[in-house]
Amino acid sequence: MTNFKATVHVSLRSGIADPQGLTIERALPALGYTGVSGVRVGKLIEFGLDASDATEAESKVGEMCERLLANTVIESYTLSIVDESEDLAGRES
Repeated sequence: MTNFKATVHVSLRSGIADPQGLTIERALPALGYTGVSGVRVGKLIEFGLDASDATEAESKVGEMCERLLANTVIESYTLSIVDESEDLAGRES
């Protein structure tokens, strides 16, 4: 088994109202930040995962997203998988 690092970005689908994003967008000018528009708020989920290869890891994380991590009716997600052993080897060079 190999240890992978999974990163999942979850955001509201286009066309779904984002009250948090709207609140932030309306508050920024009061803090002196003008010209900001289209603010959307999402979530970032990171975790370690043991799998035999990157394909299996990606499949498992995709299942997790569909079943728990994202409400696919109103949210979309992107995921990335990094082999922790390769990442560590690259940093040691």
